[in-house]
Amino acid sequence: MQANDVRVLKGAAVPTLAAGLVAVILAAVLTGAKGALGAGIGVVLVAVFFTIGLAVVSWAGRVSPMAMMTAAVVGYVVKVLAIMAMLSAFDGTTAFNSRVFAISVIVCTLAWTVGEMRGFMKLKLLYVEPGAEVPGRSNR
Repeated sequence: MQANDVRVLKGAAVPTLAAGLVAVILAAVLTGAKGALGAGIGVVLVAVFFTIGLAVVSWAGRVSPMAMMTAAVVGYVVKVLAIMAMLSAFDGTTAFNSRVFAISVIVCTLAWTVGEMRGFMKLKLLYVEPGAEVPGRSNR
């Protein structure tokens, strides 16, 4: 990962873990140990899935912009489908509170997304390379 990618990862992971900690504490107080376990599993699930997704997009960005966009879109679809599969697989489980698990996944996903957007906005990357030639335009 490049330094910019690490900054984005940190910008997304810190608020996610903070929201996850709040979710685990609230779940422990409101629903007991099973709720705290469900919230903890949800936090770990989101952190792992989204960290892997960011790493894959970062790697693809070094290959080409088209590969980066493809990796981002495919990664998003895979994450959504995988999280939906996990939510439905754990529905009705007695090992932990599946409702708290689902809520913590949603809260942590929102926290990650907002943190990632904020991290990208703070990078101040150029969208256009200054002085680059435009294909098809002759310099007269």
